[in-house]
Amino acid sequence: MTPANVASAYASIAKLANQAQSGAGLDKTASAGADFGGMVKQAVGSVVETGKVAEQGAVSMAQGKGDMVNVVTAMAETEVALETMVSIRDKVISAYEEIMRMPI
Repeated sequence: MTPANVASAYASIAKLANQAQSGAGLDKTASAGADFGGMVKQAVGSVVETGKVAEQGAVSMAQGKGDMVNVVTAMAETEVALETMVSIRDKVISAYEEIMRMPI
């Protein structure tokens, strides 16, 4: 995993976080929707925090203060978290599309 890949993954995570924050307040009337929105916001926040830890580790490594094992581990954790988030997003979209195909 290269630093460019990590930066790209971090940018994707930040974009997801911004989308979740802007979309979290859309439907406050349905309690199930608010709970799901909160869950998504929390998950995206967790992924963003993981990305920030990896980024801080990479910066400290570039400055000669970090440990290579910790940086690689943080990057791998960020990659797994991002892949998990994308997989969950794909499943949610698939479920939504399936629901939309159902006859009324």
